[in-house]
Amino acid sequence: MAENKTQPTDQSVDAFIDGIDREQQRTDSSIVAEMMQRATGSKPRMWGESIIGFGDIHYKYATGREGDWFLVGFSPRKQNLTLYLTCGINNLEEELQRLGKHKTSVSCLYINKLSDINLLVLEEIIQKSVQIGPKTLV
Repeated sequence: MAENKTQPTDQSVDAFIDGIDREQQRTDSSIVAEMMQRATGSKPRMWGESIIGFGDIHYKYATGREGDWFLVGFSPRKQNLTLYLTCGINNLEEELQRLGKHKTSVSCLYINKLSDINLLVLEEIIQKSVQIGPKTLV
């Protein structure tokens, strides 16, 4: 069975965040990292070149495909801050209505900058995602 292309690395999370060019995105990344660390109780770890993950899960799909991933994570992309929420976006509808300016896909939340949203609601979303866990993966 093929492994995930994105794997955990020994790259420093602090060095990665410190290396973000845009000051606002660097600050936003630090804030999201603190929220995710509080919610999971786990230290951050780099996954691949640009994803910061928190917590560990092992998933197995009905198809038999399985692997290891993080419980929640994010990546500061050029166009937005991408949050990976393994609980699935459908479990967060009420919170997303109160969040502010954002976009979503199946398990991702896209935010241009934290000043566009309600930070207390974002923290609720991260905490709820951790509590629900990756039930949509199993």
